[in-house]
Amino acid sequence: MPTLVLLNGPPASGKSTLARRLVETRPLTLNLDIDVIRGLLGSWLDHAGDAGLAARALASAMASTHLGRGHDVVVPQFLARVEFIDELQRIAVGAGARFVEIALVLGRDDALRAFDRRRAAPGDQTHVDAAALVDRLAEPDPVGAMYDLFAEALALRPTAKCVAVEIGDIEGTLERVRAAIEFSVEQQSS
Repeated sequence: MPTLVLLNGPPASGKSTLARRLVETRPLTLNLDIDVIRGLLGSWLDHAGDAGLAARALASAMASTHLGRGHDVVVPQFLARVEFIDELQRIAVGAGARFVEIALVLGRDDALRAFDRRRAAPGDQTHVDAAALVDRLAEPDPVGAMYDLFAEALALRPTAKCVAVEIGDIEGTLERVRAAIEFSVEQQSS
C-alpha cells in the first residue's frame, strides 16, 4: 500500500533535505517539493499568493496520480493552515494510500537561527526564494510569526508524529523521521 508522507515544520527545519534523503532509499518515491513547483511558474514572486495556490493544486494532482499508481509520495512543506493538510490526507485516502503526518519540531530561537544561517548561505534556489518571500511579509518578525503559526496549527493535529530536530545532526533527525514513519505505517496496518 502506498504512503503519502507530509514533512511539516517551520522554515529551515530541514524538510527539503530530509525529503531528498528519504527518497534516495525508496525507489520511485516522489519528492513533491511544492516550493520547487512554485518556482517553475513564471513571475511567481510577483504573484506569490496565487502562485502558492497554483503550486498546491499541481502538487495535489501529482500526488493523486503517483499514489494511484502505487508509489509513495513525500511532501516537504511548511503548512500553518490545516486545510491543505486535510486535503493531502483526503488525496491519500482517495487513492487507497496511508497518510503519515510528520511535524519537525525545534525551539523557536533555534528555528530563527537556522533560518538566518540558511539565508546567509543558501543551499539552493528554494532557499533564496524563501528569503525573498519572507522579506515581502509585512511583519516585524516574519520567521517568528511563521513559527508561531506552525505551533498553533500543530496543536490542532493530534495525530501528527512529532520528531525533534537537532540542528546540524541530519543523520539523527533522518533516523527519527524514518522511525516515526515506520511506527505510523505499522499503526495503520494493524
